[in-house]
Amino acid sequence: MKLLISALEPSANLHLEPILNALDSCEIYGVFDERFGKPVMPSKAFSIMGFLDALPKIRKAKKAIKIMARMSFFVDKVILIDSPAFNLPLAKAIKTINPNVPIIYYILPKVWAWKPSRIKAMERYCDVLASIFPFEDQFYTKSTYVGNPLLDEIPLFKLQCDTSGVIAFLPGSRKSEIKTLFPIYKALASKLVGKEKILVIPPHFDYREIAEIYGDIHDFKICRNTYEAFAKSEFAFICSGTATLEAALVGVPFVLAYKAKAIDYWIAKHFVKLTHVGLANILFDFAKKPSLHQELLQEDVSVEGLLHAYKSVNKEAFLTQAKELRGMLKQGSTEAMISIIKA
Repeated sequence: MKLLISALEPSANLHLEPILNALDSCEIYGVFDERFGKPVMPSKAFSIMGFLDALPKIRKAKKAIKIMARMSFFVDKVILIDSPAFNLPLAKAIKTINPNVPIIYYILPKVWAWKPSRIKAMERYCDVLASIFPFEDQFYTKSTYVGNPLLDEIPLFKLQCDTSGVIAFLPGSRKSEIKTLFPIYKALASKLVGKEKILVIPPHFDYREIAEIYGDIHDFKICRNTYEAFAKSEFAFICSGTATLEAALVGVPFVLAYKAKAIDYWIAKHFVKLTHVGLANILFDFAKKPSLHQELLQEDVSVEGLLHAYKSVNKEAFLTQAKELRGMLKQGSTEAMISIIKA
């Protein structure tokens, strides 16, 4: 089987990996991490953070879309993962010149947060809409809930509260968000006397990039695997993103901290209609349940605020809600995705 794949984000490649591993044999083309083969363009070429950071990448994205649309004639199916700003125009370009190739969209655009207008385009240009959140059928009429990939990928779920004295710090996976958040985390770490501090550095950064992005990290033990860090930790400080849902599912209490550029935050504030930004909290919001964890945004992200969140957390209540969250998501998504691809 020949597959055209578009996986721009580190998280998209993470969720792609078990699917590729489970397929008996396939040839892949397109945009993905270089560890899977030789892409048209590697995923890291599209690493962006915010609206202004995206502008220089527009020309590169248009070129990649043209190339991949032509490549669709030589594959059996197309798999698009997340990244709607790129993947929706790609789906349109493919269907315009090659309407018969099946397009599977995995990890749907978060139309429940903003841009509900994308629903019409999604249902017009994509043949299968594979949803990873059970509430998304409230927005998409053609979506199928396949389960959540994290339930396949997480190697352990904590069944009791942890008192290890280990604290994990996850300042993000993009350079710009790390440079914004990590200085605050460093100042915070100095206040946590007697605690072992683990800094989780994404595996896609090489040693030269680590020195450039993080600077002095001698106060931390370094870990390149999120789940390994969570297994040891009693608490975590996490930038907004998939890692917050991972921590919630594992059962590690945490506080979400997020600081964006002023223009990005202003735009998001005006267009995103959600009570919370953390995925676990959003899932609880749609289920009409109390929030799972604290969120600190923009000016509220301070050493004092983060320290208070750590000291005031109710670990027992968190663990109970974490187990409830796993029940809401039901199962992993790999098995269902394999069936869809092979169909």
